[in-house]
Amino acid sequence: MDLTPADDSPATRAVSASPLLRHSDDSRVRRYASGFADVMEMRASAPVVAHYLDHHEGWFRRCAAPMTVQPLGCQGYALTLGTFGNFGFEVEPTIGLELLPQDQGLYRILTVPNHGGDPALDGLYDVEFNASLRLDEADDSRPLTLVRWELDLSVWIRLPGVITLLPDGLVQSSGDHLLKQIVRQISRKLTWKVQEDFHASHNLDCPPRRHAQF
Repeated sequence: MDLTPADDSPATRAVSASPLLRHSDDSRVRRYASGFADVMEMRASAPVVAHYLDHHEGWFRRCAAPMTVQPLGCQGYALTLGTFGNFGFEVEPTIGLELLPQDQGLYRILTVPNHGGDPALDGLYDVEFNASLRLDEADDSRPLTLVRWELDLSVWIRLPGVITLLPDGLVQSSGDHLLKQIVRQISRKLTWKVQEDFHASHNLDCPPRRHAQF
């Protein structure tokens, strides 16, 4: 699935508006990346699920908790992901996300500028968040829609010089492992909470939790 932002998207405008850490040639900058995939079973027809997802101003804030969420324009949110650290160096990224309108059963969430962030953290980290949700109505005896959720997340961090003295493979592998744990924890909790919130708001029995598809 192509998650590359369109040329006129807010994410692309963010790249052209200011220099990003991902383009830095500083040897202290490390990139950590992780992906996630999961499926939510919704016991309702696709139009009912789509109506729920379209009104994200309700469910996104509820389901993202305890992560801090602040409105960012009409379609966006500033989301604090939690503490990310490596070898005692820690940063708490806050990123801007835009939930794009549905396109034939496909939803996308992209990184956008967060101008209300802490200026003291400028130049320390850069985050690229690309997610998609696709609705597939299942062939079942009762209404059932599968929401297929995919996420690609990359984080660039400018590490203190002393950390770069450690073996490069150790710094990279430990950071990748930590990021994968964070993504798994955040994403699984978010998908479960969306599933539970949808069924509770529609007075439906919630299906059991599934194992994430990594």
